[in-house]
Amino acid sequence: MPTLRAFFLATAFVSLTLLSAPIQWLAIRLGISLQKSYPHAFHAFLCRLFGIKIRVIGEPVTGRGVLLVANHTSYFDILIMSSTLPVSFVAKLEVASWPLFGLMSRLQRTIFVDRTKRAEAAKGAVEIRKRLKAGDALVLFPEGTTSDGNRILPFKSALMGAVESEIGIAADGQVEYVPVQPVSISYIGFYGMPLGRENRPLYAWYGDMELADHVWEAFKTGPLDIVVEFHSPLRVSAGCGRKQIALQAESMIRAGQTRALRGDWGIVDPAFAAAHAAAQAAE
Repeated sequence: MPTLRAFFLATAFVSLTLLSAPIQWLAIRLGISLQKSYPHAFHAFLCRLFGIKIRVIGEPVTGRGVLLVANHTSYFDILIMSSTLPVSFVAKLEVASWPLFGLMSRLQRTIFVDRTKRAEAAKGAVEIRKRLKAGDALVLFPEGTTSDGNRILPFKSALMGAVESEIGIAADGQVEYVPVQPVSISYIGFYGMPLGRENRPLYAWYGDMELADHVWEAFKTGPLDIVVEFHSPLRVSAGCGRKQIALQAESMIRAGQTRALRGDWGIVDPAFAAAHAAAQAAE
């Protein structure tokens, strides 16, 4: 059964992506609002298809440009964030060349940045600033890579430099900056059972894991329970630039992940929360 499930999901994923690509390409070419709403609906459908159940805590900033900074555990983070609200992503340059994932990223108007070159990273920051001023919601993973899902890696603040540029003047005459909203993404269960430390690599993709092999095994493993927590937005102010905001965001996201992994939120039901807490205590 697990192999049959993986085959069905892989076939459906590839087919639906290829069928959806022309629709999204046309929406981008025409510059219509569908270019934002279609990926949101498409990824929400994929989450239902894959059995990814998402509990959202907190309120996302909507109706204006916002930089969403989140921890990064897996390629599933893309589906999870995009199904939660209409967003685009900031990604490393090599993602553009990945089979299928690269196509999906380009069609979601991803900003690709070569982080190995300072000049190219600066160009990326300019593009981020432009899109934020235009009202886009952009997702940035400041860790710069994926983790094992059990911890938060140190945040890199370089690409957050865009938030230090003013975007206008508020009604009270004060300089206005784009909000930065920290977001915790936590993988807490599968098949309705607690997802412990030893099983989290079934979904966490990091280190030298082969992408295709990992996706296949994840499809075989089964449905996921996810907690997404939107924390209070942060803003640049006197004495608080991108480095300080990166540190604050890292602290808030780490605290959010810790709460979720401990089962503090009672994600599915009281029995699940109790089993989850017991599993974490035993690790």
